[in-house]
Amino acid sequence: MSAARTLTPDEMEAALRQIGAERYHHLHPFHTMLHEGRCSIDQVRAWALNRYCYQRIIPHKDAAILGRIEDTVTRRIWRQRIVDHDGEIDDHPEGGLRRWLALTDGLGLERGYVTSMQGALPAVRFACEAYVGFVSQRTVLEAIASSLTEMFSPMIIAIRVKGMLAHYDFISKDILRYFEHRLTEAPRDADFALEYVKRHATTPETQAAALDALRFKCAMLWSQLDAIQHVYVNGAPAPGAWAPGLALAERAA
Repeated sequence: MSAARTLTPDEMEAALRQIGAERYHHLHPFHTMLHEGRCSIDQVRAWALNRYCYQRIIPHKDAAILGRIEDTVTRRIWRQRIVDHDGEIDDHPEGGLRRWLALTDGLGLERGYVTSMQGALPAVRFACEAYVGFVSQRTVLEAIASSLTEMFSPMIIAIRVKGMLAHYDFISKDILRYFEHRLTEAPRDADFALEYVKRHATTPETQAAALDALRFKCAMLWSQLDAIQHVYVNGAPAPGAWAPGLALAERAA
């Protein structure tokens, strides 16, 4: 068997993008349902409530990566991700986590119940915890490479916002404002991470590790949707998880 050769930077980028084309969760059947207006309001609530678990761990995983970066310039750039998601003092500006809660508020879910995560599916929580563990234990290169799903997110965000506004009368542009901000933040972050990976993945071994890291992240995102579809579309039992009619704010009950 011949030894693997080192990819050029352009070939490496193409290989990363191919993973997204084949494995990113824009292909998941639940997202197709969501964007085409085929979800009930309770299915949209279930998606938003469970997705909060992922939103919550984003600054945790970025802090874990930040603490392991030796280079000062890279740390300065990476810390902006935490500010983007947590926001500044007194929410000026508001961060991504607050914007996500605007969505769950708008869907009529009690905020305290959402933030407690007690109604989230175990598989979703386990997937999120696994992601924080991954970036904490693997190399910095692998941790940064795992963030490259952001290369593909503007595509799904554009489809999501257009589809949800067109198909659901309970959705407004204001409660989808999280996605508006991500249309500028995600490409900025992805451009930096992509250049970092291309610059530091310079052997067959490090390139393979970076590609596997992106595959892991795609699988982690996909597994959350598998769990949501299994319970809230296919009707599988989920003891202790949120159920329609539970934890609704008074105005939505």
